[in-house]
Amino acid sequence: MWQTKRFNKLTVTDLYQILALRAQIFVVDQKRIYQDPDGQEQKAIHIFNRDEDGDVVAYARVFLNGNEVSFGRVVTSNKVRGQGLGGQLLDKIMQTIQQEFPNKSIEIEAQVQVEDFYKRVGFVSEGEPFIYKTTPHIKMVHEAM
Repeated sequence: MWQTKRFNKLTVTDLYQILALRAQIFVVDQKRIYQDPDGQEQKAIHIFNRDEDGDVVAYARVFLNGNEVSFGRVVTSNKVRGQGLGGQLLDKIMQTIQQEFPNKSIEIEAQVQVEDFYKRVGFVSEGEPFIYKTTPHIKMVHEAM
């Protein structure tokens, strides 16, 4: 079941499972050593889905970054990969932005390997790839909705 919550509405279990999923994928699986919680959590809208066991299996956060909207920490659990949950998550992200931040342009820093994933909903790459936390990323933009 998809849920969308502001930080102060997250339960302790929500937050624990979200951070555990992010650490599993971005730190352990991708072998990146960095501080994942970065101070954006408190101002973000958190979008996530739980499986039938109650575990968070898909997650992203959306927040204002200056005059633009951004989102990140887009992740799905290994146990649900290939089931279309990533596409559903991206659709939920775009719906949330349209509802919560209408008429704001969107700017993200995407991992290069998922650049085409974001292009399918209208994102355009800008500039050259760069290294962020040891992983190649690219700036991507989307017009306001």
